[in-house]
Amino acid sequence: MSGQAFNVMIVGQAGRLQYEAVLFAMSLALTTTNVRLFVAEPQQGDLWDSDPRIKDPEIRSILEDHGATFLPFESRHFGQSYPYGNKIEALLALPEAEPFVFFDTDTLVLSDLCAVPFDFARPTASLRREGTWPRIELYGPGYHDTWAALYHRFGLDFQSSLDPRWPDEYWQRYLYFNAGFFFYHCPRRFGQRFLDYALSIRDDPPPELVCQSLDPWLDQVALPLVIQSLGGGRDTLPGGALDGSVTCHYRTFPLLYAREDESVIRMLENIAAPNRIKRVLKQHEPLLRTLYQGRGWKARALFDRDALPRGEQGFRNRLKREGFWMR
Repeated sequence: MSGQAFNVMIVGQAGRLQYEAVLFAMSLALTTTNVRLFVAEPQQGDLWDSDPRIKDPEIRSILEDHGATFLPFESRHFGQSYPYGNKIEALLALPEAEPFVFFDTDTLVLSDLCAVPFDFARPTASLRREGTWPRIELYGPGYHDTWAALYHRFGLDFQSSLDPRWPDEYWQRYLYFNAGFFFYHCPRRFGQRFLDYALSIRDDPPPELVCQSLDPWLDQVALPLVIQSLGGGRDTLPGGALDGSVTCHYRTFPLLYAREDESVIRMLENIAAPNRIKRVLKQHEPLLRTLYQGRGWKARALFDRDALPRGEQGFRNRLKREGFWMR
Protein backbone atom coordinates (compact mmCIF):
# COMPACT_ATOMS: atom_id res chain seq x y z
CA MET A 1 0.00 0.00 0.00
CA SER A 2 2.50 2.66 1.08
CA GLY A 3 5.49 3.39 -1.11
CA GLN A 4 3.76 2.91 -4.47
CA ALA A 5 3.71 5.60 -7.12
CA PHE A 6 0.46 7.46 -7.70
CA ASN A 7 -0.94 10.52 -9.41
CA VAL A 8 -2.22 13.64 -7.67
CA MET A 9 -4.96 15.74 -9.24
CA ILE A 10 -6.29 19.20 -8.50
CA VAL A 11 -8.58 21.36 -10.63
CA GLY A 12 -7.12 24.64 -11.85
CA GLN A 13 -8.93 27.41 -13.68
CA ALA A 14 -9.04 31.19 -13.97
CA GLY A 15 -9.89 33.08 -10.80
CA ARG A 16 -9.36 31.98 -7.21
CA LEU A 17 -8.41 28.41 -8.02
CA GLN A 18 -5.34 29.36 -10.07
CA TYR A 19 -3.74 31.07 -7.06
CA GLU A 20 -4.60 28.20 -4.74
CA ALA A 21 -3.17 25.81 -7.35
CA VAL A 22 0.17 27.65 -7.24
CA LEU A 23 0.37 27.22 -3.47
CA PHE A 24 -0.67 23.57 -3.65
CA ALA A 25 1.91 22.75 -6.34
CA MET A 26 4.70 24.52 -4.48
CA SER A 27 3.89 22.79 -1.19
CA LEU A 28 3.74 19.41 -2.93
CA ALA A 29 7.07 19.96 -4.71
CA LEU A 30 8.67 21.01 -1.43
CA THR A 31 7.57 17.94 0.51
CA THR A 32 6.98 15.04 -1.87
CA THR A 33 8.71 13.16 -4.67
CA ASN A 34 7.63 10.14 -6.72
CA VAL A 35 4.19 11.52 -7.56
CA ARG A 36 2.87 13.17 -10.70
CA LEU A 37 0.77 16.29 -10.30
CA PHE A 38 -2.01 16.89 -12.82
CA VAL A 39 -3.73 20.27 -12.92
CA ALA A 40 -7.06 19.42 -14.56
CA GLU A 41 -8.27 22.39 -16.59
CA PRO A 42 -11.83 22.72 -17.95
CA GLN A 43 -11.91 23.82 -21.57
CA GLN A 44 -14.02 26.57 -23.05
CA GLY A 45 -17.42 25.34 -24.20
CA ASP A 46 -21.17 25.84 -24.17
CA LEU A 47 -21.47 25.17 -20.43
CA TRP A 48 -19.19 28.09 -19.50
CA ASP A 49 -20.12 31.78 -19.67
CA SER A 50 -16.46 32.67 -20.30
CA ASP A 51 -13.23 30.79 -20.96
CA PRO A 52 -12.36 29.00 -17.68
CA ARG A 53 -8.75 28.22 -18.60
CA ILE A 54 -5.77 29.76 -16.81
CA LYS A 55 -4.63 32.55 -19.12
CA ASP A 56 -1.78 34.10 -17.10
CA PRO A 57 1.43 32.71 -18.67
CA GLU A 58 3.43 33.28 -15.49
CA ILE A 59 1.01 31.19 -13.43
CA ARG A 60 1.18 28.42 -16.01
CA SER A 61 4.96 28.62 -15.97
CA ILE A 62 5.15 28.47 -12.17
CA LEU A 63 2.89 25.44 -12.09
CA GLU A 64 4.94 23.62 -14.72
CA ASP A 65 8.20 24.57 -12.99
CA HIS A 66 6.87 22.85 -9.87
CA GLY A 67 6.07 19.60 -11.63
CA ALA A 68 2.52 20.15 -12.82
CA THR A 69 1.14 18.72 -16.04
CA PHE A 70 -1.95 20.45 -17.42
CA LEU A 71 -4.79 18.03 -18.07
CA PRO A 72 -7.50 19.49 -20.33
CA PHE A 73 -11.01 18.06 -20.02
CA GLU A 74 -14.41 18.87 -21.49
CA SER A 75 -17.37 19.95 -19.36
CA ARG A 76 -20.27 17.89 -20.69
CA HIS A 77 -22.64 17.87 -17.72
CA PHE A 78 -21.85 20.63 -15.18
CA GLY A 79 -19.65 23.61 -16.13
CA GLN A 80 -20.64 27.11 -14.99
CA SER A 81 -23.89 26.01 -13.37
CA TYR A 82 -22.14 23.62 -10.99
CA PRO A 83 -18.34 24.06 -10.96
CA TYR A 84 -18.01 21.51 -8.16
CA GLY A 85 -18.72 19.00 -10.92
CA ASN A 86 -15.24 19.72 -12.31
CA LYS A 87 -13.75 17.20 -9.92
CA ILE A 88 -16.11 14.54 -11.27
CA GLU A 89 -15.62 15.12 -14.99
CA ALA A 90 -11.86 15.67 -14.69
CA LEU A 91 -11.34 12.15 -13.31
CA LEU A 92 -12.27 10.72 -16.69
CA ALA A 93 -9.23 12.44 -18.25
CA LEU A 94 -6.66 10.97 -15.86
CA PRO A 95 -4.54 7.97 -16.97
CA GLU A 96 -6.64 4.84 -16.69
CA ALA A 97 -5.86 2.17 -14.07
CA GLU A 98 -3.26 4.35 -12.30
CA PRO A 99 -3.82 5.09 -8.59
CA PHE A 100 -4.76 8.70 -7.87
CA VAL A 101 -5.46 11.07 -5.00
CA PHE A 102 -7.67 14.08 -5.65
CA PHE A 103 -7.35 17.26 -3.57
CA ASP A 104 -9.27 20.52 -3.55
CA THR A 105 -6.92 23.35 -4.48
CA ASP A 106 -7.44 25.05 -1.10
CA THR A 107 -5.08 22.50 0.44
CA LEU A 108 -1.44 22.66 1.53
CA VAL A 109 0.84 19.62 1.65
CA LEU A 110 2.82 19.80 4.89
CA SER A 111 4.98 16.67 4.69
CA ASP A 112 5.70 13.70 2.47
CA LEU A 113 2.47 12.51 0.86
CA CYS A 114 4.12 9.21 -0.04
CA ALA A 115 4.36 8.36 3.66
CA VAL A 116 0.56 8.03 3.85
CA PRO A 117 -0.42 4.32 3.76
CA PHE A 118 -3.07 4.59 1.03
CA ASP A 119 -5.02 1.41 0.32
CA PHE A 120 -6.08 2.32 -3.20
CA ALA A 121 -8.45 -0.65 -3.41
CA ARG A 122 -10.52 0.73 -0.52
CA PRO A 123 -11.38 4.38 -1.14
CA THR A 124 -12.31 6.95 1.43
CA ALA A 125 -12.59 10.74 1.65
CA SER A 126 -12.21 13.55 4.13
CA LEU A 127 -13.84 13.17 7.52
CA ARG A 128 -13.09 16.78 8.40
CA ARG A 129 -16.67 17.81 7.85
CA GLU A 130 -19.78 18.98 9.64
CA GLY A 131 -23.42 17.94 9.28
CA THR A 132 -24.15 20.18 6.31
CA TRP A 133 -26.47 17.77 4.46
CA PRO A 134 -29.28 16.85 4.61
CA ARG A 135 -31.05 19.78 6.27
CA ILE A 136 -33.86 18.15 8.18
CA GLU A 137 -37.24 19.89 7.91
CA LEU A 138 -39.85 19.60 10.65
CA TYR A 139 -42.32 17.48 8.64
CA GLY A 140 -39.91 16.01 6.11
CA PRO A 141 -37.95 12.76 6.02
CA GLY A 142 -35.19 12.33 8.59
CA TYR A 143 -31.55 11.37 8.07
CA HIS A 144 -32.34 7.64 7.96
CA ASP A 145 -35.05 7.82 5.34
CA THR A 146 -33.17 10.35 3.20
CA TRP A 147 -29.94 8.36 3.05
CA ALA A 148 -31.73 5.01 2.81
CA ALA A 149 -33.56 6.20 -0.31
CA LEU A 150 -30.24 6.98 -2.00
CA TYR A 151 -28.65 3.65 -1.08
CA HIS A 152 -31.71 1.80 -2.33
CA ARG A 153 -31.67 3.81 -5.58
CA PHE A 154 -28.27 2.32 -6.44
CA GLY A 155 -28.73 -1.13 -4.93
CA LEU A 156 -26.25 -0.56 -2.08
CA ASP A 157 -26.19 -2.04 1.42
CA PHE A 158 -27.38 0.78 3.62
CA GLN A 159 -27.01 -1.01 6.96
CA SER A 160 -23.30 -1.67 6.52
CA SER A 161 -22.69 2.05 5.95
CA LEU A 162 -24.02 3.06 9.38
CA ASP A 163 -21.73 3.91 12.29
CA PRO A 164 -23.31 2.25 15.36
CA ARG A 165 -21.33 4.51 17.70
CA TRP A 166 -23.89 7.23 16.99
CA PRO A 167 -27.66 7.14 17.63
CA ASP A 168 -30.41 7.05 15.03
CA GLU A 169 -31.12 10.41 13.39
CA TYR A 170 -27.75 11.89 14.36
CA TRP A 171 -25.83 12.97 11.26
CA GLN A 172 -22.55 11.20 12.09
CA ARG A 173 -24.26 7.81 12.08
CA TYR A 174 -24.56 8.12 8.30
CA LEU A 175 -21.65 7.91 5.86
CA TYR A 176 -20.82 11.49 4.92
CA PHE A 177 -17.60 13.07 3.72
CA ASN A 178 -16.16 16.36 2.70
CA ALA A 179 -15.01 16.03 -0.92
CA GLY A 180 -11.72 17.84 -0.23
CA PHE A 181 -9.82 14.63 -0.95
CA PHE A 182 -10.54 11.10 -2.12
CA PHE A 183 -8.58 8.30 -3.80
CA TYR A 184 -8.89 5.00 -5.65
CA HIS A 185 -6.87 2.70 -7.89
CA CYS A 186 -8.57 3.75 -11.15
CA PRO A 187 -9.75 7.32 -11.76
CA ARG A 188 -11.94 6.43 -14.71
CA ARG A 189 -13.87 3.75 -12.86
CA PHE A 190 -14.29 6.06 -9.89
CA GLY A 191 -15.13 9.03 -12.10
CA GLN A 192 -17.72 7.19 -14.19
CA ARG A 193 -19.45 5.87 -11.05
CA PHE A 194 -19.33 9.36 -9.52
CA LEU A 195 -20.78 10.88 -12.69
CA ASP A 196 -23.55 8.29 -13.02
CA TYR A 197 -24.65 8.67 -9.41
CA ALA A 198 -24.48 12.48 -9.42
CA LEU A 199 -26.51 12.80 -12.61
CA SER A 200 -29.13 10.35 -11.36
CA ILE A 201 -29.52 12.28 -8.11
CA ARG A 202 -29.58 15.66 -9.87
CA ASP A 203 -31.93 14.76 -12.71
CA ASP A 204 -34.24 12.34 -10.91
CA PRO A 205 -33.95 12.74 -7.14
CA PRO A 206 -35.83 10.26 -4.94
CA PRO A 207 -39.03 11.67 -3.40
CA GLU A 208 -37.32 11.72 0.01
CA LEU A 209 -35.09 14.55 -1.25
CA VAL A 210 -38.02 16.88 -1.93
CA CYS A 211 -37.00 19.26 0.89
CA GLN A 212 -33.27 19.16 0.12
CA SER A 213 -31.01 21.49 -1.83
CA LEU A 214 -28.35 19.83 -3.97
CA ASP A 215 -26.42 23.01 -4.69
CA PRO A 216 -23.62 23.01 -3.61
CA TRP A 217 -23.97 19.62 -1.94
CA LEU A 218 -24.42 17.29 -4.92
CA ASP A 219 -20.81 16.03 -4.98
CA GLN A 220 -20.88 15.32 -1.25
CA VAL A 221 -24.22 13.54 -1.52
CA ALA A 222 -23.00 11.23 -4.27
CA LEU A 223 -19.49 10.66 -2.88
CA PRO A 224 -20.30 8.31 0.05
CA LEU A 225 -22.46 6.21 -2.27
CA VAL A 226 -19.57 5.90 -4.74
CA ILE A 227 -17.15 4.97 -1.97
CA GLN A 228 -19.54 2.39 -0.50
CA SER A 229 -20.13 0.86 -3.93
CA LEU A 230 -16.39 0.45 -4.55
CA GLY A 231 -15.65 -1.33 -1.28
CA GLY A 232 -14.47 1.66 0.72
CA GLY A 233 -15.71 3.37 3.85
CA ARG A 234 -14.91 5.75 6.67
CA ASP A 235 -12.04 3.80 8.27
CA THR A 236 -9.77 2.75 5.39
CA LEU A 237 -7.09 5.36 6.14
CA PRO A 238 -5.36 5.94 9.49
CA GLY A 239 -6.50 9.15 11.11
CA GLY A 240 -4.30 12.17 11.65
CA ALA A 241 -2.48 12.23 8.30
CA LEU A 242 -4.65 13.79 5.60
CA ASP A 243 -6.40 16.82 7.08
CA GLY A 244 -3.80 16.54 9.82
CA SER A 245 -0.02 16.27 9.88
CA VAL A 246 0.42 15.66 6.13
CA THR A 247 -2.17 17.95 4.50
CA CYS A 248 -4.34 20.86 5.54
CA HIS A 249 -7.60 21.73 3.80
CA TYR A 250 -7.74 25.35 4.88
CA ARG A 251 -10.77 26.45 2.76
CA THR A 252 -10.10 30.22 2.97
CA PHE A 253 -7.04 32.25 3.90
CA PRO A 254 -8.68 34.10 6.82
CA LEU A 255 -9.88 30.73 8.13
CA LEU A 256 -6.36 29.31 7.75
CA TYR A 257 -4.91 32.03 9.96
CA ALA A 258 -7.73 31.87 12.48
CA ARG A 259 -8.04 28.11 12.87
CA GLU A 260 -4.99 26.17 11.77
CA ASP A 261 -1.78 25.28 13.59
CA GLU A 262 0.99 27.84 13.34
CA SER A 263 3.09 25.38 11.31
CA VAL A 264 0.52 25.65 8.50
CA ILE A 265 0.87 29.44 8.49
CA ARG A 266 4.65 29.13 8.37
CA MET A 267 4.39 26.80 5.38
CA LEU A 268 2.14 29.26 3.57
CA GLU A 269 4.38 32.23 4.30
CA ASN A 270 7.52 30.32 3.34
CA ILE A 271 6.34 29.22 -0.10
CA ALA A 272 4.68 32.58 -0.83
CA ALA A 273 7.81 34.63 -0.01
CA PRO A 274 9.92 34.48 -3.24
CA ASN A 275 9.52 37.62 -5.35
CA ARG A 276 8.41 35.70 -8.43
CA ILE A 277 5.62 34.05 -6.46
CA LYS A 278 4.72 37.20 -4.57
CA ARG A 279 4.19 39.18 -7.79
CA VAL A 280 1.63 36.62 -8.94
CA LEU A 281 -0.17 35.98 -5.66
CA LYS A 282 -0.60 39.68 -4.87
CA GLN A 283 -3.06 39.83 -7.76
CA HIS A 284 -5.50 37.85 -5.59
CA GLU A 285 -6.98 40.27 -3.07
CA PRO A 286 -7.57 37.76 -0.24
CA LEU A 287 -3.87 36.83 -0.39
CA LEU A 288 -2.79 40.45 -0.71
CA ARG A 289 -4.78 41.52 2.36
CA THR A 290 -4.54 38.41 4.52
CA LEU A 291 -0.99 37.25 3.80
CA TYR A 292 1.09 40.11 2.47
CA GLN A 293 -0.51 42.99 4.40
CA GLY A 294 -0.60 41.09 7.69
CA ARG A 295 -4.35 40.97 8.26
CA GLY A 296 -4.17 37.21 8.80
CA TRP A 297 -2.28 37.56 12.07
CA LYS A 298 -4.78 40.21 13.20
CA ALA A 299 -7.59 37.77 12.43
CA ARG A 300 -5.80 35.07 14.41
CA ALA A 301 -5.52 37.40 17.41
CA LEU A 302 -9.32 37.54 17.61
CA PHE A 303 -9.42 33.96 18.92
CA ASP A 304 -8.30 32.52 22.24
CA ARG A 305 -6.15 29.51 21.27
CA ASP A 306 -7.34 27.70 24.41
CA ALA A 307 -11.04 28.26 23.67
CA LEU A 308 -11.51 28.06 19.91
CA PRO A 309 -14.98 27.73 18.36
CA ARG A 310 -16.05 24.11 18.07
CA GLY A 311 -17.36 24.46 14.51
CA GLU A 312 -16.31 26.27 11.37
CA GLN A 313 -19.34 28.55 11.52
CA GLY A 314 -18.08 30.06 14.76
CA PHE A 315 -14.87 31.14 13.03
CA ARG A 316 -16.73 32.42 9.99
CA ASN A 317 -19.19 34.49 12.02
CA ARG A 318 -16.47 36.21 14.03
CA LEU A 319 -14.29 36.87 10.99
CA LYS A 320 -17.23 38.32 9.07
CA ARG A 321 -18.33 40.46 12.01
CA GLU A 322 -14.84 41.92 12.39
CA GLY A 323 -14.39 42.52 8.66
CA PHE A 324 -11.72 39.89 7.97
CA TRP A 325 -13.70 37.45 5.84
CA MET A 326 -12.54 37.18 2.22
CA ARG A 327 -12.53 34.47 -0.42
